[in-house]
Amino acid sequence: MIPVYIAGVGMTHFGKSPSTLVELLREAALGAVSNSDFQEIDAIYVAVMNPEEFTGESNLASHVAEALGVPGIPAIRVETATSAGAAAFHAGFQGIASGYYRHVLVIGGEKMTHLSTSETTRILAEVIDAQERECGATMPALAAMVTECYRRQFHLSQARLERILCRVAMKNHFSGSQNPYAQFRRVISESDYLSSKVISTPLRLYDCAPISDGAAATVLTAERTDVVVSGIGQGTGPVSLSVRPSLTCFPATQIAAKRAYEMAALAPRDIDFAEVHDAFTSFEVISAEDLGFFSPGKAGHAVEAGITSLDGELPVNPSGGLKARGHPAGASGVAQIVEAVKILRRQAPFKLKREPRRALTHSIGGFATNNFVTIVERTQARGAARHRVRKNATAESPHFRPSRRKRMPRRIAAEGAIETFTILYVTPDRFVPPLGLALVRDKKGARVMAQAEDVRQLKIGRAVSRV
Repeated sequence: MIPVYIAGVGMTHFGKSPSTLVELLREAALGAVSNSDFQEIDAIYVAVMNPEEFTGESNLASHVAEALGVPGIPAIRVETATSAGAAAFHAGFQGIASGYYRHVLVIGGEKMTHLSTSETTRILAEVIDAQERECGATMPALAAMVTECYRRQFHLSQARLERILCRVAMKNHFSGSQNPYAQFRRVISESDYLSSKVISTPLRLYDCAPISDGAAATVLTAERTDVVVSGIGQGTGPVSLSVRPSLTCFPATQIAAKRAYEMAALAPRDIDFAEVHDAFTSFEVISAEDLGFFSPGKAGHAVEAGITSLDGELPVNPSGGLKARGHPAGASGVAQIVEAVKILRRQAPFKLKREPRRALTHSIGGFATNNFVTIVERTQARGAARHRVRKNATAESPHFRPSRRKRMPRRIAAEGAIETFTILYVTPDRFVPPLGLALVRDKKGARVMAQAEDVRQLKIGRAVSRV
């Protein structure tokens, strides 16, 4: 396999922009190419999540090639929901590694802020299971239910969970204040966090990444540069929450991480900093454990101890993450790599406590159903001694086995018990807040998402019956 290096990187400011989606993609692409020693591009990989609904546009790859003045160059659109940017990067990597291309351009972007919050929430929710969506479930609602499961499994009080999530939000907003491209460049206090409105219990406004416009781009090359892509990995998982074997980890991340670590011949302890998909603050906590940085249930302690802060032993989201840098869905996976490269090249406006030689980026697609892990290193670091991945540190790759569990909700018994729940205060169109949602498990173990008639009756373990 041919080694793959990163040449130029480019990114627009994230936030609300007057530019069109194609203009944002073009701006990021020109920035990456101008920062590269290679001006001739063999192919273009474009990542967008859902421009058909966000902007009414399609055939984006052709539009981008035309906007860049290179209509004869192969251009392909890649889409895996919110991990589309990472997916496009991996596709570009494979184009170089196979020997088919010499230099490729990877661009990711999204235009979202011109729509209402309810409309954007509806579009983003289209990636989740249809039955759960019909009940009124949104991405924040599912994230909230998983967060509650995590709290109970690891015996965290409500106050302790709130403190951990608050620390993640404060940390990432502080890091964002150091990033000139970030959407939010203002630090927040504990009182800011606690006074923000509840979106879906227990998640508040400051627990959720914002709606954003923006684009990011990289030039990948077979020519040696100062940054090499040493490991990539991808994993998938069930779409429906009701059929997942665990609600407190994301196996798709564990699979992707295992493959990336093995390819790079590295272990989690070899990583100097990480850009982790924190669409919700609790996702950063869960993902830090899935990536092997901390044992299950221990990432919250690491946050409280400052280990993952900008000046900590293992900075997580030194760019501010999706939470503060912003989250234009198709751009985020590429933006993480752009930020990592800048830090490795010492072009960031801050210094880390640990000399940055190796970085990991992690991107979640949908509700953790199509996840990617990428490891990039300073090229000279490749000669240093390495640790092998700890045995059983991450999940084993699964054998192919068609699942029949998707039919379980249709066979669920008339009675069951609440496994987890949330009260949704920011609802999609057609649903009136507060909306109580519960994941109900029957006596045979089958689960189904259900609406609650009375939110005051929601309690984990409470017996319920179908009406």
